[in-house]
Amino acid sequence: MDNQDSSQKNSLITPPLAQVKLVLFDLDGTLIDSLPQLWQAVNQMLTALEHEPVALDVVRGWVGNGADMLVTRALTAALQRAPNADEQAQGRAGFDRAYGALAEQEVALYPGVKKTLQQLVAAGKTLALVTNKPSVFVPDILESTGLAPYFSAVLGGDCLSQKKPDPTPLLHICQQLDIAPQQAVMVGDSENDVLAAQRAKIAVVGLTYGYNYGRPIADSQPDWVLSELPRLLDLVLSKKDR
Repeated sequence: MDNQDSSQKNSLITPPLAQVKLVLFDLDGTLIDSLPQLWQAVNQMLTALEHEPVALDVVRGWVGNGADMLVTRALTAALQRAPNADEQAQGRAGFDRAYGALAEQEVALYPGVKKTLQQLVAAGKTLALVTNKPSVFVPDILESTGLAPYFSAVLGGDCLSQKKPDPTPLLHICQQLDIAPQQAVMVGDSENDVLAAQRAKIAVVGLTYGYNYGRPIADSQPDWVLSELPRLLDLVLSKKDR
C-alpha cells in the first residue's frame, strides 16, 4: 500500500475480511461526491432567508450528520447563534425544496465505485447502504447513478430513531439480512461511520477522500485506512474471487 494506506488491524477483529459476508457502505463522501448539490441547496436556503451564501469548502465542513444538522450549522453561522425551532423548521423546509430539485442532477461517483461494487457482488458478498441522508432523496440518487441494483438493503437517516454514529442502523441491517456483525465490515469516510462500526463491534474501513470535518480519517482509528475505494477489494476478496 502507499503511504496513505495502512493495515491497522486490531485485536478486536474476529474474521479475516476475506471471510466477511456483508459490506456496509456510507453514501455521501464514500460512493458519491454530493458536495456540489448540498452546497447549492444550502446557499439557496440561506439566500431565501436573506442570509449571505457561503463557500463550497465551508459546507464541506458541515456535512456528515444528516440534513437537520447541516441546516443547523448553516443557520448558526448565518445568525451567529443557534436557530430557534421556527427558524430551524423554515430552514429545513427550504433546504429540502432546494435539494429535492438538485439531489440527482449530475451526481458524481468516486473513481472505481461501480467496478468495486460489481466485483463484490460477483464474489457473493451482500451489500447494504447505511446513510444519514434523509431517505426521501436516496432512491432517486441510487437510480440515477446506477447503484441501486447492488444493494440488498438501504437505510436512510430518518428510517430509525437513531442515526450514525449510533450503532443501531448498522445492527438493524445485520439483523434484517440475518448476518452477524462479526461477519460484516463498514466502509465510510467520516468519524460517524467509524464510531458506529466500533460501537457495533463491526470491522471498519476509513476512506481519506470524503467529508470528515477537515480532520484525517485516521484520527478516528478505523481498522484500515484507504485512499481509493477499489483497494477495498484487496482486503475483502481472496485471490480466487478477483
